[in-house]
Amino acid sequence: MAKKKLTKEVYLKWYEDMLFWRKFEDMTSALYIQQKIRGFLHLYNGQEAVLAGSLLAMEQGDKMITAYRNHVQPIGLGVDPRKIMAELLGKVTGTSRGKGGSMHMFSKEHNFFGGHGIVGGQIPLGAGMAFADKYLGKKHVTLCYMGDGAVRQGSLHETFNMAMLWKLPVVFIVENNGYAMGTSVERTANHTDIYKLGLGYEMPCAPLEGMDPAVVYDAVYEAVECARRGEGPSFLEIRTYRYKGHSMSDAQHYRTKDEVADYQKIDPILTAKEVIVKKKWATDSEIQAIDARVKELVAECVQFAEESPYPSAEELWQHVYVDQDYPFITE
Repeated sequence: MAKKKLTKEVYLKWYEDMLFWRKFEDMTSALYIQQKIRGFLHLYNGQEAVLAGSLLAMEQGDKMITAYRNHVQPIGLGVDPRKIMAELLGKVTGTSRGKGGSMHMFSKEHNFFGGHGIVGGQIPLGAGMAFADKYLGKKHVTLCYMGDGAVRQGSLHETFNMAMLWKLPVVFIVENNGYAMGTSVERTANHTDIYKLGLGYEMPCAPLEGMDPAVVYDAVYEAVECARRGEGPSFLEIRTYRYKGHSMSDAQHYRTKDEVADYQKIDPILTAKEVIVKKKWATDSEIQAIDARVKELVAECVQFAEESPYPSAEELWQHVYVDQDYPFITE
């Protein structure tokens, strides 16, 4: 795939998408406080540029898998956001019929394979998905995301070894937001350059700034195309930041308000907006229209979710067994 130009249309889409993801997450926070969303809730606020840049680098048929900070990724891939909100509220109209909740979003139709609550559990799964594509002769690439805490799991090293040995079409991406829950990167290892873990496997690896979708796109595009050509995996350390706590129960005593404020100065949404304004790609009224559309869509998501029914007791017996052999492997 030829590299895409960062046109007016790209930046306007980035701005509207990232703004919607931010407002969607803000709304889930409010609903959580109202106890309409239960359990755990991990917000993506601040990390939107990672997803925006990555999506532009993907082709139809490429796959994505990530950890439990996973509400907006399926939306970016085309899942109806109303269904995501319904899933968060435990409603039967949700993507997993209300049985997955916040940490277990999934859409086979849109090539989004979770949403995994076990730290690092998605890493070998991502390699397995890439193995299936290679085995079946498909030119697809899997993007496998993880947090900076997950790279301390032994499964990462086992997966890296096999992925390089078999030259699997997978791009491993660590979204390094600085903290594994409340523990800083500096306190979890004797090095802070996470990308260097790839060196032990002779895997192409690099760090990059993760608050600008254009920078993310450049790096992810090169890694994806490398994998698509059959040259094997890459490991990218995308240095980003989350504005909210690890989860809703996080009091954030491990960082200062000044630190958060410094990162808010390079907010990816503002970065995209500044480019649009500087290049005169939209007037103030056009930007306001985007803001209004976003607000309206968020309200529609909430209304749909709140008006949807909860699963019936019979749902407990559904989707427990599969009626056919190897349903996920198709020619």
